[in-house]
Amino acid sequence: MNTVGSDGNLAQGFKPRHVTMLSIAGIIGAGLFVGSGHAIAAAGPATILSYFVAGALVVLVMRMLGEMAVAHPDTGSFSTYADQAIGRWAGYTIGWLYWWFWVLVIPIEALAAGHVLNAWFPQVDSWIFALASVLLLAGTNLFSVAKYGEFEFWFAILKVTAILGFIGLGFAALMGWLPNREVSGLSSLMAEHGGFAPKGWSAVVGAFITVMFSFIGTEAVTIAASESSDPSRNIAKATRSVIWRISTFYILSIFVIISVVPWNDPQLAVVGSYQRALEIMDIPNAAFMVDLVVLVAVTSCMNSSIYIASRMMYSLAKRGDAPAMLNKTSKVGVPRAAVFGSTLIGAAIAVLNYFAPKGVFEFLLASSGAIALLVYMVIAISQLRMRRRLERENTELKFRMWLFPYLTWAVILFIGGALAVMMFTPEHRAEVSSTLGLAIVISFLGIVTSRGHAQPVGVRSMG
Repeated sequence: MNTVGSDGNLAQGFKPRHVTMLSIAGIIGAGLFVGSGHAIAAAGPATILSYFVAGALVVLVMRMLGEMAVAHPDTGSFSTYADQAIGRWAGYTIGWLYWWFWVLVIPIEALAAGHVLNAWFPQVDSWIFALASVLLLAGTNLFSVAKYGEFEFWFAILKVTAILGFIGLGFAALMGWLPNREVSGLSSLMAEHGGFAPKGWSAVVGAFITVMFSFIGTEAVTIAASESSDPSRNIAKATRSVIWRISTFYILSIFVIISVVPWNDPQLAVVGSYQRALEIMDIPNAAFMVDLVVLVAVTSCMNSSIYIASRMMYSLAKRGDAPAMLNKTSKVGVPRAAVFGSTLIGAAIAVLNYFAPKGVFEFLLASSGAIALLVYMVIAISQLRMRRRLERENTELKFRMWLFPYLTWAVILFIGGALAVMMFTPEHRAEVSSTLGLAIVISFLGIVTSRGHAQPVGVRSMG
């Protein structure tokens, strides 16, 4: 690792188009293309309400985060703001929880890539493909941030093209414009298969939890924008794009799927929502097309996971909450030690999935199950407290949360209620208890650490 001549600061290598495409499709992975099938199979057509609610929650959270990030861009994003608004223990806790989430996403996406490649080349074990993909993508993160941004820019374009193409095909089929292809349509599917919510509204709440896993990562654009030449402007622009991105990519995709595929189709959760819809529309080579798109998506998401995890680790080290060696940067401003550390742990977990008892990997996944909701809760609480602080300091707010403080309080109460429902729902109880248990342990370490040594000079300053 070459850190000679480094000043310990990140390079501002992202161009506006990089940030724009990262905000649009940078974090879309297998959750939309494949995982949405599990949510639909669990709750029926009413799953679209889960996407509406989750999307609305993300829009509000992004607006709150945008207010803080535009005022004070920082690569630690909400972890830094929690440190400043709530206390050092809060920034420490949510920072390490978020890092842990993305470190776990690395093997999840790597295993998905390994599965696709193994289907094409069965003579090579999927775990070898998974490990190789992690190590290969670590390389893109070890060069300049501009090269990473360029890589993600083109992969995001491929994902956007695939999603828009799918939506276009779906609407063409529903309108009867595809020759010799007929689909039932939403009204027929609801009438013939138990109605809008065939498994009751509790299943819709359960689907909401699954859906949230697909949405987390939207907030990471504020991390990336801090490495651009005009972070405040890019953050505001990316935050405003969230509404139409969610409406177009998620809501319209799910509408097409539930209009084409019966929710109780036995293949829906097996092959994934996109592939099953294309098969019903009788699109040639549907399986290969979706596999190719999924491979692009998981590769991109895995690459972004390494980037996000390394930047959060770097931010924690910069604030004295991680080993000091992790805040060193190379001559081109890349925190290579943080990249190495995050990648190696992600790769080790990917291999662990094959050689350790199955329960070990499942336990690790369960520990991250409710992290998204905890992150959003902390963002809301931080914004509630930070707004008052910024107003006292007469800071000009160029980007404001709507209907403050009412919508902020509504988000806090909603997330609290969702966590309570999860705790009393058998299929989600393990996720919440594991995540909260991990959070308590990390919070204790944060309190001990904050008492053990002083915060580095200047990092708590609001500028």
